Amino acid sequence: MRRFRRHGQESQRDRIKQELFQFNKTVEHGFPHQPSALGFSPTLDLLAIGSRSGAIKLYGAPGVEFMGLHDENAAVTQVHFLPHQVELVTLLDDNSLHMWTLRAHKGLSELLEIGRFTLTGPPGAPPSVTRVTAVLAHSSGELLLLGTEGGHVFVVEVPGFRELEERNISLDQVANSVPEDYIGRRNLEHVESLQENPVDPNQVIIGYGRGLIVIWDLEKQCAVQHIPATQQLESVWWTEDGGHILSSHSDGSYCRWTVGGEDSKDEEEKSDIPYGHFPCKAISKIVQLPTAEGPPFLLFSGGMPRASYGDRHCISVIHNKTHVALDFTSRIIDFFVIRDGLQHTGDPSALVVLVEEELVVIDLLTEGWPVIQTPYLVPLHSSAITCSHHISAIPLKLWERVIAAGDLQSTHYSKRPWPVTGGQNLAPDPPQRDLLLTGHEDGTVRFWDASGVCLYPMYKLSTASVFHTDADPNDNMNQGTEGEWPPFRKVGCFDPYSDDPRLGVQKIHLCKYSGYLTVAGTAGQILVLELNDEAAEQTVEAKVVDLLQGQEGFRWKGHTRLDVREEPVMFPPGFQPFALVQCQPPAVVTALTLHSEWKLVAFGTSHGFGLYDYQQKNNVFVKCTLNPSDQLAMEGPLSRVKSIKKSLRQSFRRIRRSRVSLRKHHVNNAAKLQEANARLEAELAEMELAPVQRKIEARSSDDSFTGLVRTLYFADTFLSDSNHNTPSLWAGTNGGCVFAYMLRLPPVERRADDPISAHPAKEIQLMHRAPVVCIVVMDGHGSPLPEPLEVAHDLARSPDMQGSHHLLVISEEQFKVFTLPKVSAKMKLKLTAIDGSRVRRVGVAWFGSSRTEDYGESGLLCLTNQGDVHVISLPGVKMQVQHPCIRREDVSGIASCVFTKHGQGFYLISPSEFERFSLSARCMVEPRSLVEVLPLSPTATQLRAQPEGASAESDHRNARRDSDDAESAARRVMEHALLNDEKVLEEIQKSLEGVGDQTTFLENNVNSTLDGGKVLSNGD
Repeated sequence: MRRFRRHGQESQRDRIKQELFQFNKTVEHGFPHQPSALGFSPTLDLLAIGSRSGAIKLYGAPGVEFMGLHDENAAVTQVHFLPHQVELVTLLDDNSLHMWTLRAHKGLSELLEIGRFTLTGPPGAPPSVTRVTAVLAHSSGELLLLGTEGGHVFVVEVPGFRELEERNISLDQVANSVPEDYIGRRNLEHVESLQENPVDPNQVIIGYGRGLIVIWDLEKQCAVQHIPATQQLESVWWTEDGGHILSSHSDGSYCRWTVGGEDSKDEEEKSDIPYGHFPCKAISKIVQLPTAEGPPFLLFSGGMPRASYGDRHCISVIHNKTHVALDFTSRIIDFFVIRDGLQHTGDPSALVVLVEEELVVIDLLTEGWPVIQTPYLVPLHSSAITCSHHISAIPLKLWERVIAAGDLQSTHYSKRPWPVTGGQNLAPDPPQRDLLLTGHEDGTVRFWDASGVCLYPMYKLSTASVFHTDADPNDNMNQGTEGEWPPFRKVGCFDPYSDDPRLGVQKIHLCKYSGYLTVAGTAGQILVLELNDEAAEQTVEAKVVDLLQGQEGFRWKGHTRLDVREEPVMFPPGFQPFALVQCQPPAVVTALTLHSEWKLVAFGTSHGFGLYDYQQKNNVFVKCTLNPSDQLAMEGPLSRVKSIKKSLRQSFRRIRRSRVSLRKHHVNNAAKLQEANARLEAELAEMELAPVQRKIEARSSDDSFTGLVRTLYFADTFLSDSNHNTPSLWAGTNGGCVFAYMLRLPPVERRADDPISAHPAKEIQLMHRAPVVCIVVMDGHGSPLPEPLEVAHDLARSPDMQGSHHLLVISEEQFKVFTLPKVSAKMKLKLTAIDGSRVRRVGVAWFGSSRTEDYGESGLLCLTNQGDVHVISLPGVKMQVQHPCIRREDVSGIASCVFTKHGQGFYLISPSEFERFSLSARCMVEPRSLVEVLPLSPTATQLRAQPEGASAESDHRNARRDSDDAESAARRVMEHALLNDEKVLEEIQKSLEGVGDQTTFLENNVNSTLDGGKVLSNGD
């Protein structure tokens, strides 16, 4: 019938689709997976993190985020911001250098790659000659110094990446200047570190791996001083006054050297080993910063006694008489210190440490040096995420109560604001308050503010206190023993170890109107909790529910149930458990839903489902769905080895059967073939399959886990007749079966005393026995029924009870609509038969028009095993849009996906990161940021002296930059000039006049990006 539609109708619907649906991946929440490099710009007040996958992420004030991705599949090993500019340089482990810039476009900044460069040595030279090991971004903003594995230092002009061969520092030049009596002069090894003199930009330190430190004068092209350290060098630091150099070494020692005249080789090596005389690990980085009053701060990483504490990841902070060894949860990648004041030249205020699994910020201005709560980069995987649940449009009262409970858990954090404040967050305020709940392996549920760009932690609920576990509640990991040496202090929240795997949270359901929460776990436990603003001591009694209903011949081979504490437990303010249902056998809870208006909780496992009245604390009914042939459901998740053996055995049996039938088939082959062809033609004549569809074989009822309950759904609809609506519970199983139970609730005044009754009303068996993923009931207008209490709070219109209701059953293979109460098939949409994909996740969403405020449509969000997301219209069940979202190989990402009520979604792209995406043209959360570099004060400009020739080279380079766009050249020069200095403005004018004569430019500079560059902004 499609060919008879009018073109006008088609184009109008396409226009409406464009106004309703738009697919975007908007932002990544959480902590970058496998970070490998850290950088910080005091001028821009931005921090940068590079990862092993080649991603580069920039963070400033909360909401200011940028992301870029290198084309090369190589790890980022170093990140360096160019001083007083919006450019940064990344070094990858394939030895390539990349230049990035934050360029303004339509009022927003975008992270743009504008050039790449690889050092090339002389013909026949070994790769070590140009293998970069150290990078120094010179304070002039015009030069990069690159130290290599071969001991050479190359000088490169930026941002054009032009090698200045006449200024390179060769290993021979340095070696010839080394005193004859230095023991390691014949083999200085690689360049370990490059540092600039804070008071004289013409001088730089070249630190060699063997231990030699050379102060080199860039202007005179000669060595000023040699510091003959004898131990393997790890890092160097030049003090702010330029008078001393600190060097740290592989034996756990550090040395302080005085910067003297031409020859100070007679100075004795004064080494200090902070942690004793026994062999220590290397001090990999050392920093010393002054304070306005009192002694300086000394910070270094490593140096622990090798035998006793070699497995600790520590940064030691020493100031005055305070000495603390900060003990981190994972390997330290890098650290830097933020200083107070507008120009970041005051006292040290915060220590920022990047470790493998989290970012930790220490407040150095507050006594005790507490941790500052991070507004982003929070480790979502502090315990492994096992499930997620999203709730949209949280009422203000519930929001404030959750925040208040969370604040009581955060008293140990510093009260000082977040110290990284670069950029401006131009994103509009979120239109509503959204919560993302994550369940974890250790039995905790974490509440996250998911309203905007930052996924901010609000509150943490622990369910472990209800049960007996191996953990001692009196353990305090944060405090070290008095007098302990080294003076350890545990910092960080990453703790992947669970006391008991049975505590793992599998399902969560929160009612945002009543404040009731239900949490289900791995060992068949279902907790019902309510929000309480005061601490309370109470006993939680377990109601044991037998899902097998006494069936003979079944023996549970899995884990035992958790032991409930019999004594009263003190629960802090927040969500407190008041009811506990324990399924028997204690299998994983696979389905869970809560109806706060009826005070009911429905739960399901691989053995059946039940209904619990949490007001009367009684079980209403239990239905066993276990197939007699399904022995696998009795083994539990810890007995998978047996099931694998069983499936392999069945596979081999099938192969043998097929071979036997093949041999039989060859007997009288010609006659059999003729008969089979005739039968096939007759079958094809009878079948009415569309040419694009494929025939799906019905699944055997002997398949494993056919009784596993996949979905549960409460609905007030028509079951017995079309005149009387009644509360009902619907359940869908893995075997394609749907059960409907009619519920009889007593009147409100007798609700607390009279029991609830439940009676079987309907049972549907899908033809292909495909697992039922979701069940939805639609009212007379074709709209999904509202949530419990949603109508009572005037947040949704009452459902239409006059017209006939429809039941939508979504299986892995198709969407099928039935009429109610007759349950006769009305329409269906096939998915597996069309493209072979299967439904994995489904959610009901409202899509508002981006053009008209008062128009919108309900739809189904669907994610398939191919990683595609679909939008399907309701009630017509027609495909609207389809977009690839997740890689089909990313099984864990597909399994972790959760949809919102307004057309967005989250899925895990790594154990520690959620990718956020949107299918709605109206509702989209994405970073919108602007970063601008502030002009320097005249005093600061005078202090920033340039090496000889650098200024002339800079003028010449600026004159020829962007020869086809003079206005762009003017803007770039003015960014780094004093706008109130007439002489500077005259120089700019002269340089612009000469632009037309300059035709040459480096291949990998800015112009290359104008032709084929890529803009990588805000998570693209």
